[in-house]
Amino acid sequence: MSTPTNPERPTDHPSAPFTLEAHFAGEFPELTTPWRGEDQPEPELAVLNEDLARLLGIEPDWLRSPAGVEFLLGLNPEPTTKMVAQGYAGHQFGQFVPSLGDGRALLLGEIRGTDGVLRDIHLKGSGRTRYSRGADGRAALGPALREYLVSEAMHALGVPTTRALAVVTTGRKIQRDRVLPGAVVVRVATSHIRVGSFQYANITGGIDLTRRLADHAITRHYPQLGAQFPEPGPERYSGFFQQVMDAQAQTVARWMRLGFVHGVLNTDNTLVSGETIDYGPCAFIDRYREDAVFSSIDTYGRYKFSNQPLILGWNLARLAETIIPLFGETPDAGVDRAQELINTFTDRYNDALHRELSAGLGLDADAPETAGLIESYLELMRTHSPDATTLNRTLSEWSVESTPPTGFEDWIPRWLAVQPDLIRMQKLNPVYVPRNHLVEEALSQAVDGRWDAFTTLLSLVTDPFTRRAGMDFYEQPGPDGFEDTYMTFCGT
Repeated sequence: MSTPTNPERPTDHPSAPFTLEAHFAGEFPELTTPWRGEDQPEPELAVLNEDLARLLGIEPDWLRSPAGVEFLLGLNPEPTTKMVAQGYAGHQFGQFVPSLGDGRALLLGEIRGTDGVLRDIHLKGSGRTRYSRGADGRAALGPALREYLVSEAMHALGVPTTRALAVVTTGRKIQRDRVLPGAVVVRVATSHIRVGSFQYANITGGIDLTRRLADHAITRHYPQLGAQFPEPGPERYSGFFQQVMDAQAQTVARWMRLGFVHGVLNTDNTLVSGETIDYGPCAFIDRYREDAVFSSIDTYGRYKFSNQPLILGWNLARLAETIIPLFGETPDAGVDRAQELINTFTDRYNDALHRELSAGLGLDADAPETAGLIESYLELMRTHSPDATTLNRTLSEWSVESTPPTGFEDWIPRWLAVQPDLIRMQKLNPVYVPRNHLVEEALSQAVDGRWDAFTTLLSLVTDPFTRRAGMDFYEQPGPDGFEDTYMTFCGT
């Protein structure tokens, strides 16, 4: 394990043509533990996101070099390295766990991209840390590739999300339900500050540490708010909470429009940036079903498709609990303000969903007839359970020769009467999404060393609005009955 020196200052990796910064590690030694990745027997770069590397200001060729692969594994030997494992708490399926943390992950540091944005570079599967709680700290190749594939698809779909820079195979065999090849996925995010980070700060350092974390998050994610309210006070922290509510409401509204089921929406998987994180048990619905549950560990359907907005509101209430003293000059004032703010979430989410669905249907969100059209559309989706992706793309490409989908015969003329913006719809309703049967086949083949299916699927879902000749198979839902028994797994 290497021990950081002067973690508040940027570090030039002697063999790396870029600079890593260490804002979080430097400001929050109470929330981090200096660490390094475990040595790997036969590391090999499996997948590299060249476009993302260039956005970060890192040359892809350097990442392919031995020094680059070592960097991607968290093996920098220099004593000035500032890699840390982050501590956080969390409500997991409603039960509070006071100490979770990066049990198999490392924050390498932050890098300022060519667009001026500061982002974390973060590893998953890099070995045991002080937070591992008896686990081996490793990741299997299949789940690492799932995170790479789905997070990049979500980015292409316009969903706020963490991204994937690379997957590196380790040469290890790891034991899960069977022996599997090991891998590390390199994740990029505007930060990894979670609701669970605030919960951990609150129970370990009280309100002073929690305030510092809030100030850090404001500086990093909501600088305009910081400029408007530069001094500590109720307006600053109330504004922060409202910004987080809006960011998360917009993200989850987009999930709902696209048919995405997260699967493990714990407070430690809710980022204050609004980005989607943790793709372990995620899935996309084919048939529209509001009760869709795919995660093998979600026994009671807590995180089913239709519950996602409710759970998000619950998670945000847990965030509010940690910063109540910052909301008011007195305890009672803080509690009253927290409740007042939380009570606005339903309206914030409903507005976000209305605007998402309006855009997806090519409608003017503010037009008087739009709400009725959306309400009827959702009722028909619930009644007839069409393939959601196919139906929405069919509407986007509507012509006089088109045949109305079953059950939508009366709705289509009403919708056409308001002259929906089909061009806009075609930029929002994908031809391709990571359908579950396609993902499973691609991952299964890649784990066996056959990469063609993964490469093809990745190319389609990262350019999802462009139909490709000869790729009709990738537009189709899974076989009859597939979704009825399909289950996803966290991969830990």
